[in-house]
Amino acid sequence: MSLTSHISELRKKHQTLSARVEAEQRNPGSDALQLSHLKKQKLLLKEQIERLSPH
Repeated sequence: MSLTSHISELRKKHQTLSARVEAEQRNPGSDALQLSHLKKQKLLLKEQIERLSPH
């Protein structure tokens, strides 16, 4: 897998997590622990994307 396609896959996963976080935040009965876990995963992906992206 090339670096470009790997970054692209990471961005897709990040967008998917963003959508899940937004959906959880709109749900009044959402689990705070689950929401926190999703946000952490999203942040880790963002950091990985930034680390791999050429500046």
